[in-house]
Amino acid sequence: MPPRPALNPDPATRAWAPAPGPAPRLLAMRGKLLPLAGLYLVQGLPYGLQSGLLPVLLRARGLSLTRVGLAKALYAPWLFKLVWAPLVDTRGSPRAWLTLSTAALGLVCGLLASHPPAAAGQAGLPVTVAGLLLLLNLAAAVQDVALDMLALRLLEPTELGPGNMVQVVAYKLGAVLAGGGLLAFGPTLSWPRLFLLLAATYWLAAALTWVAPALRQLPTPLPSEHPRHTLHLGQDLLAVPGTLWTVGFVLTYKLGEQGTSGLFPLLLLDCGISAPELGLWNGVGAVACSIAGSSLGGALLARRRQPLPLLKSALQFHLGGLACQTAMLFHLDSPGASLAPSTVLRGTALLSLCLQHFLGGLVTTTTFTLMMRCSQLAPSALQQATHYSLLASLELLGKLLMGTLAGALADSLGPRLCFSVFLALSAAPMLYLGLAPNTLA
Repeated sequence: MPPRPALNPDPATRAWAPAPGPAPRLLAMRGKLLPLAGLYLVQGLPYGLQSGLLPVLLRARGLSLTRVGLAKALYAPWLFKLVWAPLVDTRGSPRAWLTLSTAALGLVCGLLASHPPAAAGQAGLPVTVAGLLLLLNLAAAVQDVALDMLALRLLEPTELGPGNMVQVVAYKLGAVLAGGGLLAFGPTLSWPRLFLLLAATYWLAAALTWVAPALRQLPTPLPSEHPRHTLHLGQDLLAVPGTLWTVGFVLTYKLGEQGTSGLFPLLLLDCGISAPELGLWNGVGAVACSIAGSSLGGALLARRRQPLPLLKSALQFHLGGLACQTAMLFHLDSPGASLAPSTVLRGTALLSLCLQHFLGGLVTTTTFTLMMRCSQLAPSALQQATHYSLLASLELLGKLLMGTLAGALADSLGPRLCFSVFLALSAAPMLYLGLAPNTLA
C-alpha cells in the first residue's frame, strides 16, 4: 500500500481528492480491512473470556449477582485510555505499539496458564488471577488505542461503514471463540491449555504485525513541539463539532441493554438451564447473531444509509425485544413457572438472546461509525485517535456502569422492578436522537 499523503488530513481536504474506479477502490479497501480484521479479532479474546466465561463460572459456584457484577471492575484500564492515548498518538508508530502490546498480551496469557481459576467453595477469583486479568485488560486497552489510530489513518470517510463493520464483527468473533466456545467445550479444553493456546495466538499475531507491509509503510508522526496540558486537551476535544452530543449518546445508549444482557442469562441459569447449553446459546449462537447484525449494519452504511435514521429504527426494534424479555421474566418469576426441556417458553427465552444480540450488533456498528465520523471532524492539529479514545472510553463507561450495578439492582429491587427500569432506560436514547446536531447527519 503506498504511503498516505498526510497523517490526519482534514475531511474537507479529503473530499476533493479524485475518486478511483470501483475495482481499484474495492481492492484498496480490502487491503486495509484484512489486517484490521485480524487485529480486532485477537483484541476480542480477553473480553470474551471475562464476559462469557467468568460470570457463569462464578455464578455456578454460588456467588451472588452483586459479586458476579463486581468482577467487571477488572475492565477498569479501558476507562483510562485517554491517559496514554496522547503518548500512543504522538510517539512511535502504530506498528511498534501494536506489536509490543500484542506480545504483552501473550506474556500475560502464558502466566495465566499456570494459575487456575476459583476452585469449588472459594468465595471468588484468586488475587493473582484477578491481577493478571487486570494486566490483560491494560495491555488490550493500549492495543486498542494503537489500533484505532491505525484505522483512523487508513480509512477514508466513505469506508467508515465497512471499516466499523469489520471492527465490530472481528472483535465479537474473537469474543465468542474465547468465551462461548470454552463454555460449550469446557470439559475438553482445560484452563491451562486454553491460555497456552491464547498465548501462542497473540505471539503469532505480534510477529505478523511487525512484518505486515501495510503497517511498515505508514509514516511515523513527528512529536508535538507544544504538547497540550490535560485541561486544555480536554477542552479542545469537547470543542470538536458534535462531540458533546455524541458523549451524551454513547454514555446512555447501552444502559438498558447492558443490564438485561448481563442478567437475563444468569436468571435462565437459575431457572434450570445448564451452563454448557447457556454457553452455546448465549456465547456461540447469540454472538453469531450479533455478528450478523453488525454485518447488516455495515452493509446498509456502505449503501449510503445515514447512521442516525438507521439507529432510530434499530433502537425501536431493540426496545420491542426487551419488552418481550421483560414479559417472560415476569412469568418466570411467578410461582410454578419453569423452563422444562422441549417447552415453547424455553425455546423462546433462548431465541430472545439471539434476537437481542442481532439488534445490539446493528446498533453497535452504527454507533461506532457515528463516533468515528465525529472524530474525523477534529482538525489536523488535534490527534484524532485521542478524540476517538475519549468517545470509546465514555462508551465503555456507560456499559460498565450498568453492567457492574445490574446485579446489585436485581438483588435489592427484585428482577421485576429491575427489568422495568432497564426498559425505561432503553427508551431514552430514541428521544435523545432527536437532538442530534446537523454536523453528524
